[in-house]
Amino acid sequence: MESGTAHRGNRHGRSEEARQAVLEAADDLLAERGFAGVTIEGIAARAGVAKQTIYRWWPSKVDVLLEAFTEDMAQHLTPEDHGDLGTDLRAHLARLAEFLTQSDPGAVFRALTGQAQHDPQLATRLRDDHLSAQRDRDRIPLLRAIERGELPGDLDVDVALDHLVGPVHYRVLVTGAPVPRAFTDDLVAAFLHRHQQHDQH
Repeated sequence: MESGTAHRGNRHGRSEEARQAVLEAADDLLAERGFAGVTIEGIAARAGVAKQTIYRWWPSKVDVLLEAFTEDMAQHLTPEDHGDLGTDLRAHLARLAEFLTQSDPGAVFRALTGQAQHDPQLATRLRDDHLSAQRDRDRIPLLRAIERGELPGDLDVDVALDHLVGPVHYRVLVTGAPVPRAFTDDLVAAFLHRHQQHDQH
């Protein structure tokens, strides 16, 4: 009936409310129990949906976790435009550090990265399909600054990103050291100093 209620499913035929409940349940369970403790049965029970419903939408728990993590990254880690490179980078790196170290999606990231060490297919999917999208978002403040003339047009943006976000990921994944605002602000200060020095020559 054309005048009936609005269709609640998205283009994949999923109920958006149920889909979000599944993704949130996966985040919560992983943060509570770790990767090995997450099961499709547990996600279904927490989300209040049938196990068969989850299998109809996602082939495995890894697929649920990947989608949850990807949506969370896009929502929380899209850089804002403050009109100034230093402000943009300080805000973005601080948010990235908090996301990776203190949020449930950060726990998902750490778990997936650990699992990827002995699952080459997951490693490829995580890198090519998911983390590459975040890297594109991480580039945004640098590309804006090039357009504004704050950075040289020939800047190697990928190397610049490695200098800025690499130390954050190193602490999160390797040393386990905290990543306070002072640490990320120092990364930005060093980056700006280096490129200001170059601009003067």
